[in-house]
Amino acid sequence: MRNSIWFIIFVLVIGCKTAPSKPPTAQKIVDLSIVNSGGELRKKSTISFSFRGNKYAQTLYNGKKSMSRTLLQQDTVIVDQVSGTDFVRTINDQLVSVSDSLQKVYSNSINSVHYFANLPYGLNDVAVIKEFVGEVIIGNESYFVVSVHFKKAGGGDDYDDVYRYWIHKERFTVDYLAYTFTVSGGGIRFRKAIQPKYVKGIRFVNYENYAPLSTSTLESVAHDFEHGKLKLLSTIEIANIDVTLLN
Repeated sequence: MRNSIWFIIFVLVIGCKTAPSKPPTAQKIVDLSIVNSGGELRKKSTISFSFRGNKYAQTLYNGKKSMSRTLLQQDTVIVDQVSGTDFVRTINDQLVSVSDSLQKVYSNSINSVHYFANLPYGLNDVAVIKEFVGEVIIGNESYFVVSVHFKKAGGGDDYDDVYRYWIHKERFTVDYLAYTFTVSGGGIRFRKAIQPKYVKGIRFVNYENYAPLSTSTLESVAHDFEHGKLKLLSTIEIANIDVTLLN
């Protein structure tokens, strides 16, 4: 009887040691990524930067967000401001009227630039639906893979786009991302984060922007990247980053 008891205990101990650990949820992975990228600081800050010759700024405070883009054209200064669903354009400090269709175009463009500049913060927006889809190795590093799509309500005009994020298993940084798009014939883009930097505790990156050489999917694009089956289209860089933390 004593031998039988010890055998049962031995089996239970071995079973506990070898039981596979449960992978974290997509929500937990994203939460840790946001924390490690300065998420709490980003919630109460004004951030400005330059992108493709234009100046962008965002203020996030008490759950309210406002974004702007400033374009310089010789002696003309055009400022577009987006706050919620409101869009305002001024030219040399004078308010001008903009059609509803152009308001949507300008707002979407501004939101897109800020979305990528502020990743991974936007991955907890209310319209985001996240799913853990597995683990992979890229460049001898281990990554969690999180798929993201959007609810129609609050998901913007491109709510049917699908994203995939590769988040480092130890650093919890978004080192790669890919997405589908439907405009201009549609396709897939794959981005590699480069030149990471922290400004007042908030992480920013630039990107190498890739497209498939042939047919690719979100499921295969990281493998295609590893095997040289993507072409580099451009480098996406933000400069002159300035952060003001708000009380």
